[in-house]
Amino acid sequence: MTTQLGRWEHFDHQADVGVRGIGPTLDAAFEQVALALTAVVTDPARVRPIQAVEIECEASRVSLLLVNWLNRLVYEMATRHMLFGRFEVHVSPPDLGGTLSLYARAWGEPVDPERHQPAVEVKGATYSELEVAKNPAGHWVVQCVVDV
Repeated sequence: MTTQLGRWEHFDHQADVGVRGIGPTLDAAFEQVALALTAVVTDPARVRPIQAVEIECEASRVSLLLVNWLNRLVYEMATRHMLFGRFEVHVSPPDLGGTLSLYARAWGEPVDPERHQPAVEVKGATYSELEVAKNPAGHWVVQCVVDV
């Protein structure tokens, strides 16, 4: 799906699903890959942004930050019994110790099986096909495979 700030997509990977976010900034790409994660479960357009959840995580490399971000979303979805359809992400540059930080807000609502019709449960993000890079057009591309 394409928006003004980027797009998300899925790619095939054996029995699991690849999620990819593309955006003009790293923040936008992380927002788009989160939508791709939601789209593994349900159509993100079906998720009403009625409750905000704050999420923070850290990592020593941006690729590891991507996995941590997606796994935090999986955790929040599972423990809160929620789906998220809107995201605002801010990735901070490394601190003096080389640690990157991510602060985000995810908006969503409790799972409604009739309306959301969840397809699968995402168990977690993996290091398979993990990539964070700029494409030839200068857009950030972030991706990995999620275990379903």
